[in-house]
Amino acid sequence: MPLTTPAIILCTLNAKYIHASLGLRYLLANMARHGGEDLRSKTALREFTIARPVHEIAKALLAELGVPVAGATQIIGFGVYIWNTGPTTELVRLLKEIRPSLRIILGGPEVSYEWENQEIVRLADHLITGWGDVSFPKLCRALLHGPQPLMKVIPGEQAGLDEINLPYAEYSADDLAHRLLYVEASRGCPFKCEFCLSALDKTAWAFDLTQFLAALDGLYQRGARNFKFVDRTFNLKIDSSLQILAFFLERLTADLFLHFEVIPDHLPDRLKEMISRFPPGLLQFEIGIQTFNPEVQQRISRRQDNEKSCANVDWLVKHSHAHLHADLIFGLPGETLASFGEGFDRLYALGADEIQLGVLKRLRGTPIARHSENYGMLYDAQAPYTVQQTDAVDAATMQRFTRLARYWDLLANSGRFKQTLPLFLVGPSPFAAFLAFTDWLWQRTGKTSGLTPENLVDQLFAYLSEIGQEVESVRQSLLADYLASGARANPACLQGLLQGRDKPGATNSSGLVQRQARHNSG
Repeated sequence: MPLTTPAIILCTLNAKYIHASLGLRYLLANMARHGGEDLRSKTALREFTIARPVHEIAKALLAELGVPVAGATQIIGFGVYIWNTGPTTELVRLLKEIRPSLRIILGGPEVSYEWENQEIVRLADHLITGWGDVSFPKLCRALLHGPQPLMKVIPGEQAGLDEINLPYAEYSADDLAHRLLYVEASRGCPFKCEFCLSALDKTAWAFDLTQFLAALDGLYQRGARNFKFVDRTFNLKIDSSLQILAFFLERLTADLFLHFEVIPDHLPDRLKEMISRFPPGLLQFEIGIQTFNPEVQQRISRRQDNEKSCANVDWLVKHSHAHLHADLIFGLPGETLASFGEGFDRLYALGADEIQLGVLKRLRGTPIARHSENYGMLYDAQAPYTVQQTDAVDAATMQRFTRLARYWDLLANSGRFKQTLPLFLVGPSPFAAFLAFTDWLWQRTGKTSGLTPENLVDQLFAYLSEIGQEVESVRQSLLADYLASGARANPACLQGLLQGRDKPGATNSSGLVQRQARHNSG
């Protein structure tokens, strides 16, 4: 951290405090490289959350920069993403009103494509599109010492990965203690799924594995135990995957947590053998299924062997201790509610711990836009550009699904109702069964937020009783789930059954660990 007033501040607004910006730390680490003056000592990194009032953020940034000396240049670089573009636009507007001499540079995926009509780009002095590891320090040197840049919009220079300083030393002790640490063994993706920005990559590029593992060891020696890999395809190159997993197997501790995004249809035996060595609670896999519909897969340029994908998820459920997040996307071109439901039922039958239900978003620059006219794709004009309707799904059905996704997260993904949910997720289609409950709960409550665990217990009791389930059996299932969840209040339907409970003791477990524990219990 700079000891003097910085000339440059790297800033972003994170969705939550627990997130730590990997991109800004790359920029900070590379302020000392690529020729010219070493700017690392003149640069500070400051992160805020989108929940903080914009005027407070502006005040804090300007206070840190101090009163500008005559002729001196002050720079703030903002990382702009789909979740923070609104408040960041207002922040840039406010900063420019208060201190017009401030030079503001933008970067990040939200402003790297279709930037021509973005208000935030109009307000800023410069925009670097794409990679900024090399281009941002160069631009800062030009602004500080000349010659002044002639272009407002600068295409980012994509340097070789061996030319880029790794960012992991920039994680602070506070980051290590309280935040998720994002790391990447590779950048890019060889696949062309049209809803994803990685579809624009030519391939995947791997960092030198020896250097990368040495950096991870440095983090580990400093006490880091929470590692979230942002690689789009962690298991693309099995030799590298095995070395990374072996690295952590040699350093197993009870508080270690590893998150990987894996390709569902690529799980060879030697990788399975390595995965099987990890004890419960350490591995979390995000498995992007997205859709099982072959026609939709082909339409969006997604290559996926559905049979292999199902076999691999089944193996992971039965033969590993990994916590599995399987992803599905609703609203893809040509996907109907019925075909999506069939895919959901197929995935649900495999027994993944959580099924993440997303709604398609049209990220700027992604090729999914080419289907808008032919498939009636209408998107929200404001971030995060969620699809509002298609020719296969009308607006009312889209809203209905959005409610279902929210309720599914509260009831199923939370792990709070492991015994109760199977009471009504029965019949030929669990998806249809949950959709019926969704419609009932929405009609009864009219809300998707503010539903406490206790309220959900009582609503489930009412619903299951109404559809003919045996009342005392339902009550006992809800009682077991409520006790296992650790909740401490008294739902109306469980009055008199919650006597003599011990007071909850203090816990050092994170919410994520507790959520996994609920899934693993029983």
